[in-house]
Amino acid sequence: MAEPVTTATTEVPKKEGGFPPFDTTTFPSQLFWLAVTFGFLFVVLWRVSGPRIKGAISLRRGAINSDIEAAQKARGDADSASAAYQTALAAARARANALAEENRQTLNAEIAREKAKAEAEAQTAMSAADARIAETRQAARGAVTQAAQEAAIAIVARLTGETVSAAEAAQAVKG
Repeated sequence: MAEPVTTATTEVPKKEGGFPPFDTTTFPSQLFWLAVTFGFLFVVLWRVSGPRIKGAISLRRGAINSDIEAAQKARGDADSASAAYQTALAAARARANALAEENRQTLNAEIAREKAKAEAEAQTAMSAADARIAETRQAARGAVTQAAQEAAIAIVARLTGETVSAAEAAQAVKG
């Protein structure tokens, strides 16, 4: 038996004209709908979206300007507060320096008084010590003179066997 011949294919039958937007027979209707769509979009943007966008921009510009004004006011307040702080700080430093200088002068005066007092006490003590030294010297001279006289009496008695009086020994020691 013979097999039947099939003629089924998967190809689409060809149409005349090609890609529809490039079909020259439909250009006038395409241009009409292009003009209608463009006109409609232009009117919607001009009458509806334009004012809304302009309103949003104006609102945002106003918010930005008010924020800038608030920032400038805050900056002015901060500058005035900083100036007041610097003035108060300078006044406090000047006051502290004045108090320190006053304390320094008071302490220097007290030190000078105490130093003068100590020097006076030292001078008094030195004068008393000098007087005691002079007395001790005088007493030592007297003792040395007395010892020399006694030694002279003892030496003369031992060497010559004679007794010398204290007055004669004093005369011999002096001269």
